[in-house]
Amino acid sequence: MLPTIEEAKKELEIASSLNPGPWIKHSLNVGIAARNIAQKVPSLDEHKAYIVGMLHDIGRRVGIVSIPKHVYEGYVYSMEKGWDEVARICMTHSYPLMQDEFDYIPETEEEKVIKEYISNCQADDYDKLIQICDALATDYGFVILEKRFVDVTRRYGIMETYIKGWDVTFHNKEYFEEKMGCSIYDVLPDIGKTTLLCPPPWKPGQSK
Repeated sequence: MLPTIEEAKKELEIASSLNPGPWIKHSLNVGIAARNIAQKVPSLDEHKAYIVGMLHDIGRRVGIVSIPKHVYEGYVYSMEKGWDEVARICMTHSYPLMQDEFDYIPETEEEKVIKEYISNCQADDYDKLIQICDALATDYGFVILEKRFVDVTRRYGIMETYIKGWDVTFHNKEYFEEKMGCSIYDVLPDIGKTTLLCPPPWKPGQSK
């Protein structure tokens, strides 16, 4: 099940009052990117893409949390609402390598639940779509993948799995562009202008 577009927007309004920050605008832009790409892919539902894109980070409503924590919280919250399709995206959007992300034994209960879930799931086109849109959307608009990867690395540092994840993301870019018959960048408003902006990387605890 899915919420309506209006319900999804309302959820972000509520979340913004609970944990304000640039993640709200980022989430809205992920939804826009997903919708615009889905409009060019006949096998995708643009409304579903828009909704799951907007709510992919809804776990951040609980506060400033780690990647596993917001993934888990988003999944739990969405399942409580009966939104199983949103819950799936909450789980998969941060793990482009899917099962290969977990080449270690998780220590936290959240990570154990995430690993078990992802180990029993194969990435479909909606998983891939939100993973790539998560990398295309900032709070201030849309940017080319390389720009976004640098921004995230400046905030969190670099790990080997990041590079592998980038390779998957570029592969998925080509995958969707073949289906679209054009560049992903062609459907993202003002991406050329926004990519040239250089705001300082946001850090947890900063207001914006």
